[in-house]
Amino acid sequence: MTAAGTRLGAGDVRAAAERIRGPVRRTPLLAADALPGLAEAGLHGVLLKAEHLQRGGSFKARGAANALLGRDAAAVVAGSSGNHGIAVAALARRTGAAATVVMAAGAGREKADAIRRLGARVVIADGGVAARDQLARRLAADTGALLVHSSDDERVIAGQGTVALEILEEAPDLDLLFVPVGGGGLLAGCCLAAGLAVRPPRVIGVEPQEARRYAVSLAAGNPVELPASRTVADGLRGQRPGEITFPIVRGRVDELIAVGDDEVLRAMELLHRAGLPAEPSGSVALAGALRRGFHGRTAVVVSGGNSPSALAAMGVEAGRGAAAAADQAPPFPAPPVSVLS
Repeated sequence: MTAAGTRLGAGDVRAAAERIRGPVRRTPLLAADALPGLAEAGLHGVLLKAEHLQRGGSFKARGAANALLGRDAAAVVAGSSGNHGIAVAALARRTGAAATVVMAAGAGREKADAIRRLGARVVIADGGVAARDQLARRLAADTGALLVHSSDDERVIAGQGTVALEILEEAPDLDLLFVPVGGGGLLAGCCLAAGLAVRPPRVIGVEPQEARRYAVSLAAGNPVELPASRTVADGLRGQRPGEITFPIVRGRVDELIAVGDDEVLRAMELLHRAGLPAEPSGSVALAGALRRGFHGRTAVVVSGGNSPSALAAMGVEAGRGAAAAADQAPPFPAPPVSVLS
């Protein structure tokens, strides 16, 4: 299967799985029935893909690894709300590339600090996600660095699709797959991977109510840019679908639903009680399953668990002294920006 409007297909997801084997963990698929409090919440027959146990604390390690491994890049630039930046910074340190991560104003300071401890330079862009990504593109173009987009990149999408590939290998009889939606790289990758199943599951994307860029865009028939949002799911504040992700999602997703912040926080509380320390963005898919309801064999992607305590510990050993070195890096030849100190 190859998606209309892109060269990407399910085979690219399989190739990504081989490429990232080693640097990326195969995370467990947990039965909710066996976890404290979740059976009582009615989550019978639900499987939880534990990406909070992934290296770097989220599924973003998959796309970053697929984008960077095997490429001779001396420098890399990424725009990120946090988890993608963490993944890129960690992979850049592995490959020896200098990394710069652009974050939007108001991005979580704990994630920015973790990125710096991993040796990357953090630049703050005024405005929301759209302004962040625009600045990242400009910095990459001005310096010749490799741009690794957080979602709208073919290698990133294929890497994120390995989440669904692993789920389907363990649960080939899956009926429903709930996926959180920010920039759309994970959803697009899961849509591609679903095509590998003999009986593909229904793929259900879950967006924050304040940031329904895919639902709005699909209704309009073309990508639409929304205003910057302040949803508690800080990793899902994307404003516009990508040029690569949009046709994939449009051609394959079965449903898109939205959840409010209160629903996200309730789902996060349930996961925490069950011993899964998900962050708000990582709890959105479960919030969607609880809102919509489910039947048969259902999988929910718990996409990340970068809590403040987890972030505080990240990269401290290997990154000792790296933050200071990053601050001393020569500035980019770009319009005035602020570097997070």
